[in-house]
Amino acid sequence: MEFTDPYKHTGPCSFSPNSRYLAVAVDYRLVIRDVASLKVVQLYSCVDRISYVEWAPDSEYVLCGLHKRPVIQAWSLSRLEWTCRIDEGPAGIAHARWSPDSRHILASSDFQLRLTVWSLVNTARVHVQWPKHAVRGVSFTRDGKFAAVCTRRDCKEYVNLLSCQNWEIMGVFAVDTIDLADLEWSPDDSAIVIWDSPLEYKVLIYSPDGRCLFKYQAYESGLGVKSVAWSPCGQFLAVGSYDQMLRALNHLTWKIFAEFVHVSTVRGPCHAAVLKEVDEPLQLDMSELCLSDGIQGNGSENTAEGHARVKYKVMDVPISLPFQKPPPDKPNPKQGVDSGRLDGGSKHGIYQISVATYNPV
Repeated sequence: MEFTDPYKHTGPCSFSPNSRYLAVAVDYRLVIRDVASLKVVQLYSCVDRISYVEWAPDSEYVLCGLHKRPVIQAWSLSRLEWTCRIDEGPAGIAHARWSPDSRHILASSDFQLRLTVWSLVNTARVHVQWPKHAVRGVSFTRDGKFAAVCTRRDCKEYVNLLSCQNWEIMGVFAVDTIDLADLEWSPDDSAIVIWDSPLEYKVLIYSPDGRCLFKYQAYESGLGVKSVAWSPCGQFLAVGSYDQMLRALNHLTWKIFAEFVHVSTVRGPCHAAVLKEVDEPLQLDMSELCLSDGIQGNGSENTAEGHARVKYKVMDVPISLPFQKPPPDKPNPKQGVDSGRLDGGSKHGIYQISVATYNPV
């Protein structure tokens, strides 16, 4: 493994979607480097310290969010004279994201008062009132023609369907949730999955016209859903829970066809390879070292201990993974299936990769 020279950065770093550029935040400046040579391609100056960076899907534009000021600044890599500055005024800006066409910026205001769609083509803007979340709660179809936005008003939660061509509301329907956590379009754009907060185990499948196709609840009286992922073909839906179990649903019947559990003890016979990270002292051969006074070693096998290096040792099963129960008096316990995805490399995306969160000792 080879390493480049270190470069200064004081904020986030982000690769462009086409993997050609690297955006690096350095105080008030945004440095764009070429990935192959790491040479500076562009240098932009912001009005304040950069909080987050996001590339447009076509890698033509890049935006910077400034938390200390309710300001978003954006630039074009091909047109040096083009620049954009968005200021929401007293409403503030909590988060900003690009639309799939890379020509609109969606900015969420503080306190979830509104979601504003800003056009980079004609400087027009459209408001969506009362978005449920600032960072989450927005999902686009695969073709980028429609968007689903979670909203909340009058103590009820809704999903607004917007056309990404003119950003008009195509439809609104209420959802049966207590505290909607997030939503996501299926890869074939035929359904929308919605899940509730961790306090209520509830997964809902809706059609784009607002019909509830299926409601799933694995258990009651416990922390519920922690992560949800579609398979690339849209035929399967994986649901990770706080009970250390992952459940896969079929899109035809919306019934469970497989359950997987992350156990704390790996037993044989199994095909799992358990690797343990260990520190190994680095041994230096004194015969190959040239002393500062010019006297070399005498060829003996004298060694001196240097810095330790890390290696991985294959462990024999059965083996127990060290963990401890999370404290019951603290929020956001470190347990459950934290993230997962159905493998896109297989033909049908039926191989599940999931990560269970343990609280290590």
